[in-house]
Amino acid sequence: MKYNKPRYAIITVDTEALPKRAMDDHVRRLMWGEHENGTAGIREICAIGDEVGAKLVFFVDGCGAYTRLEEVAEVILWLGATGHDVQLHTHSDYLPKEFWTDHGFKPRPRFLNQYDADKALFTLRYFSDFMSGITEKPVRAFRAGSFRWNANTLRALHEVGISLSFNNSMAALHAEQCVYSEPTSLPYRWSNGIIEVPITEHKFSPLFGKDCWSRFHFPVDGLLGKTLWRVLKPFANDKGGTFLVLLLHSWSLLYWDAEGHAVYRNDRRIEGLRKLVRKLAKDYDIITTAEFLDLYASGKITPTHTTDISLAEMLSMPRRKDAR
Repeated sequence: MKYNKPRYAIITVDTEALPKRAMDDHVRRLMWGEHENGTAGIREICAIGDEVGAKLVFFVDGCGAYTRLEEVAEVILWLGATGHDVQLHTHSDYLPKEFWTDHGFKPRPRFLNQYDADKALFTLRYFSDFMSGITEKPVRAFRAGSFRWNANTLRALHEVGISLSFNNSMAALHAEQCVYSEPTSLPYRWSNGIIEVPITEHKFSPLFGKDCWSRFHFPVDGLLGKTLWRVLKPFANDKGGTFLVLLLHSWSLLYWDAEGHAVYRNDRRIEGLRKLVRKLAKDYDIITTAEFLDLYASGKITPTHTTDISLAEMLSMPRRKDAR
């Protein structure tokens, strides 16, 4: 199928090793995907992108595996050597209390969507410096853990020179994980100059009077039993289908056991991702953050509108959800 307008896709991989998702050896199991009976992790994900000549965007988190930062650094070095795009992800709510007190902050509040300006700026500066010290490149893009962010996050991004925010999510807004998001899957601009690149989502019929938003993510339910067009159709429609952002995780090729730990079972999800990426590569130009910024600078990608960051000011929320 040929299209009149350019169509772009960004494949993003949240690369993280949160403590509750593995019994032990978290970076090896959850990032590298190495298990006793098989391997399905970032190497396999990179190989699938390489098969179609596409580079993927890996948002790497050092907070959830803070006690294993040397291992995380090895992941960042390896990804950089492959030519894939390494950017910043933070599950800062998993940082130990001592981290905050050692740097002059109170451990509470835990979540980035509750941080004041000073704590938000420190968090982004500390971990972007950690990442750029390894890659020897500036960080261009940021995604908050569990899409938890607020206006102070946007101010901090501007302060540390990170141009792209990959945080807008209506699903996260309805889950009370952020204080504001817009019902769009197209890039827009914040009033302080930060470019927002929303996760691609689709609004389904309300359930029990509440809106239901589904993310374009992998694994996709029923992918191996359906045609890819049926899977993609809700997201690749005429209104927003010229631009897609796919979400997966470093552990997305694995399965969950009865204890909620990631385990390797078989290669079915590797084949499912390969099928999906090949389909995307036929219909879309799969781009990196650097290529996005080049297209933005040349006017080939344009923001739909500008939104004032005051709409995302930190609010007091009645209930909090644990990071997932």
